[in-house]
Amino acid sequence: CTFRRGQRYLIKAPSGRGKSSFMHLLYGMRRDYQGLVLIDDKQVGKMKVEELANLRKSKLAIVFQDLRLFPQLTALENILIKNSLTGHKTVDEIHQMAARLNVVDILDQTPTTLSYGQQQRIALIRALCQPFDYLLLDEPFSHLDKANIRQAGSLIDQELKATGSGLIIVSLGSDYGLKFDYTLNL
Repeated sequence: CTFRRGQRYLIKAPSGRGKSSFMHLLYGMRRDYQGLVLIDDKQVGKMKVEELANLRKSKLAIVFQDLRLFPQLTALENILIKNSLTGHKTVDEIHQMAARLNVVDILDQTPTTLSYGQQQRIALIRALCQPFDYLLLDEPFSHLDKANIRQAGSLIDQELKATGSGLIIVSLGSDYGLKFDYTLNL
């Protein structure tokens, strides 16, 4: 399977089919597989820690299904910790994204006090605070209503167009009302 930068892919499958595992393979978190995962003709499974860190810092942005927000940090601190690595967004741009996703008023709260849908939007903003060739989203809108999905989709669309980046979303079956170049049903 080949993914091309600038293209949008939706991978749909029922629970237990390996969607999250697939995302972890792409992101270089797992090495327990057969075959090759190549990014820019380099084998992800053979990359050293520093190479993986650079890949994740400059080419792959991700929203994990379990979000992986730091519970002791505020929502804004969770976003800024990513942005501090890249300086990709200004604080004003971060606040504009938060306003678009209706979470600006909860930026000073810790994730433990937020709904899962609010946490998903914070995780998305955090992922967008870095340069990337591909945005990887693992069931990113499972706890959002249609209006918030539209807002998130609009923000994602804007970022993808601005950077010419690709999108890979895995889902239990929903297309979230977004447009895709390719849909894979597993």
